[in-house]
Amino acid sequence: MPASSTARRGPGSIVEFLKLIGPLTDPVSFGGDAADSFDVVVPSLPGFGFSQKPAETGWTVPRIANAWVELMRRLGYPRWAAQGGDWGAVVTTALGAMQPEGLLGIHLNTQYAFPAQIPDTLSPEQCHAVETLARYTGELGGSNHLQGTKPETVGIALADSPAGQAAWIYEKFQAKTDNHGLAEDVLSVDDMLDAISLYWFTNSAASSTRIYWENASATFAGPKLTLPVAVTVFPKDIPLLPRSWIEDTYSNLIHYGEAGKGGHFAALEQPEILVSEIRAGLRALRS
Repeated sequence: MPASSTARRGPGSIVEFLKLIGPLTDPVSFGGDAADSFDVVVPSLPGFGFSQKPAETGWTVPRIANAWVELMRRLGYPRWAAQGGDWGAVVTTALGAMQPEGLLGIHLNTQYAFPAQIPDTLSPEQCHAVETLARYTGELGGSNHLQGTKPETVGIALADSPAGQAAWIYEKFQAKTDNHGLAEDVLSVDDMLDAISLYWFTNSAASSTRIYWENASATFAGPKLTLPVAVTVFPKDIPLLPRSWIEDTYSNLIHYGEAGKGGHFAALEQPEILVSEIRAGLRALRS
């Protein structure tokens, strides 16, 4: 069964998924079951890395989602699933709302399931979710605000300085991984340099920031989904949603997994856990 996994910024890219491709396409070579094999399609968001830089405005999340549907059609897949985190999860959620022909279900390691109106009375888990969202939009939200309001200004500055580009991305790895004080606790220097270099050598710092401007009204209150949804929650992700809100938003929740470790960059940080969760989460769709 093919799975389309959307690369995302924050500062994600197709580089994050390299360690997933082998185990998902050839599970036997990695100690898994042949029945869990996938064809894997990893499209890069418009303006990111090796993708072309859009020459016009209008590349909103729904437009990207429609492009992914057309991509899977042209590749000849009549039945497929989608997976994503961060912006990839926004696009995957949009696919879930669209329910295009052939889409069997989705897996999310970032869930957009906050209530449109936060209740006055909250459980401890819900209160923690609100606190992590406040930290995400407040203390950690400077880059999002810049990219959502002045993407070209910050993009040109990043494109002019490799040290600036490296610091911009490293800070995200530092702030949003399950580390003990340093990003290097959980990510290798080589992996981080690969992620940074992709933006630098393709000169995509400016073009990749535009997704924030194009979708400035996006929130963590996603649409209610009725198609099969599998989710994996990583304990140091931010914001961190409670199971109650996830179940309220995804009425056909076919899998709920809680990883023992890991943060926002799950594919890069904990590839083995994410592979296992994708297999488990989408297994029911094979029949």
